[in-house]
Amino acid sequence: MFVRILPLLVAALVAVVPTAAHAQLRARLLASGFNRPNGIVFDPAVPGAIHVVDQAGTIRVFVNGGLRAAPFLDLSTVVSTGGEQGLLGMAFPPNAAATGRVFVHFTNSSGHSVVARFTRSAGDPLVLDPASRFDLKWPAAGGGRQGFIAQPYENHNGGHLAFGPDGYLYIGMGDGGAGDDPPNNAQTPGTLLGKMLRIDVSVADSDTIGYAIPPGQPTFGTMTPALQEIWAFGLRNPWRYNFDDFGTGATNALFIADVGQGDREEINIEPPNQGGRNYGWRVYEGTLENTRVAALGPAYLPLQSPSFEYTHAVGQAVTGGFVYRGSALGVAYRGRYFYADCVQGKIFSLPFTIDGGTGEAVVGPNTDHTTDMGGPFQCVGAFARDPNGELYFMDFGYSASNTGRVFVIEEGGAIAPGVPTSLAASVSGSTVNITWAAPASGGAPTSYRLEAGTAPGLTDITTFPTTTTGLAVGGVPVGQYFVRVRAVNEVGVSGATADLTINVGCTPPVAPATFTASATNRTVTLNWTLVPGSTQTIIEAGYAPGTTALTIPVAAPTAGVAFAGVPPGTYYVRTRGVNACGQGTASVERTLVVQ
Repeated sequence: MFVRILPLLVAALVAVVPTAAHAQLRARLLASGFNRPNGIVFDPAVPGAIHVVDQAGTIRVFVNGGLRAAPFLDLSTVVSTGGEQGLLGMAFPPNAAATGRVFVHFTNSSGHSVVARFTRSAGDPLVLDPASRFDLKWPAAGGGRQGFIAQPYENHNGGHLAFGPDGYLYIGMGDGGAGDDPPNNAQTPGTLLGKMLRIDVSVADSDTIGYAIPPGQPTFGTMTPALQEIWAFGLRNPWRYNFDDFGTGATNALFIADVGQGDREEINIEPPNQGGRNYGWRVYEGTLENTRVAALGPAYLPLQSPSFEYTHAVGQAVTGGFVYRGSALGVAYRGRYFYADCVQGKIFSLPFTIDGGTGEAVVGPNTDHTTDMGGPFQCVGAFARDPNGELYFMDFGYSASNTGRVFVIEEGGAIAPGVPTSLAASVSGSTVNITWAAPASGGAPTSYRLEAGTAPGLTDITTFPTTTTGLAVGGVPVGQYFVRVRAVNEVGVSGATADLTINVGCTPPVAPATFTASATNRTVTLNWTLVPGSTQTIIEAGYAPGTTALTIPVAAPTAGVAFAGVPPGTYYVRTRGVNACGQGTASVERTLVVQ
């Protein structure tokens, strides 16, 4: 039932095979601490501005690397964010510099899909005006129009937005969710679910729908009339798709990465201006006939076979990327399609050529870059392409201690990770909870190493390896501890964080209430108030205020001491108590002049 237009399709259905023809790539960490970053968008009108889309509902702005306090957009109070829902896509139209328009795709509080238009605030181009929001009006099941596309389930929302080289907005819609598309939405002409949509959003602000149907929209032959917004049928969850529309050699082809169900992940390469294709779901999953459910039949024929697919022995959720046509990675990588698998955290690239007779893409051997780049990563949620054609990707955090990160793809071997950040600890009884964040620079860590000692810089208690960014240790004896963390990958070990002091079961002594010092001839007499709970008193002396050239321990409960034969000079002295949790706060400092 599939059109076998790709003679190399069988060869494409293989486990990822590395090739040795290219220089090694690496992933350099640019930023971390995000929740679920699923998009980076470079601002076409404000140089140096980069927008990071977070699934929780905010779009944060970085200008020349610095984070602005005010978000570009905050929809956190109006989006539903469970599972695959949330703020899922953002795109600037080709005329964004002139119109100030931005389009976003999200699931509303009822779980339905909304494509909304915003414009920039008059006083700040890096903040969207909330009052400018206009939700595009879609055909409703019972007739008329509504400001959302109804979703019957919580998953398979698609969500990506991309403007094609034709200037029109392409919207990937999942099949509505659940398993095996129960209503057969992807093959039903009267619903927008399970489809690729194409619309013209360059209408006036006063337009009551917010878009028009572009010329050249497919008619799908003699089948039951389909909704005019539909560009293609038969998609399960086109989570990420993009056009090969940048740089020398660009084909303008549409690359659709469609997430599979139980057996196949597929990539469809659609030649330019070839709308009307039926990619086969739920009749087929990739090139496999779907025998899990009754065969309801396709909406129309022929069905289009995928350009490339891989089995679930390789990965379980494809994330589409971009064709690389930049310069930093070298000529060997130009024209290769970079994509990922979210579940396995893998990064791949796929070469392709255009068949001169059919105009279709023919793929070559696939390459797995995961190990070379310092992976596997967390769930790779999206790729990005900057104005120079260089590529970036984002991975999700799965918990508060595994935050989302942004990487740039560079040529060269993997690099050692930078120093972890945000080391912190809390104590509850004898249990210590220690957390930290991924490094803000360097290569991607594959694990971490916690070091603990009885003094700063010492590792005389333990060295604890872990693959997470946090751990809990129970049954810790009363005392004071000094901990630090290092990041580790296959290249090396990072420097350590600054030591964090942790007190368990006690607190260091308070400062002595009084401290006096006197010198008679060359005898120095010191007296102080005993600090409750101290097991020792320390005398500190230096030759300048605040310095310590000499430390003298004095057994508690002594509250005074005298030293004879002190050399002439000026000294600065203080005292502090000591207990199981370490040294306490110093007393007032006294100046002594010894004649």
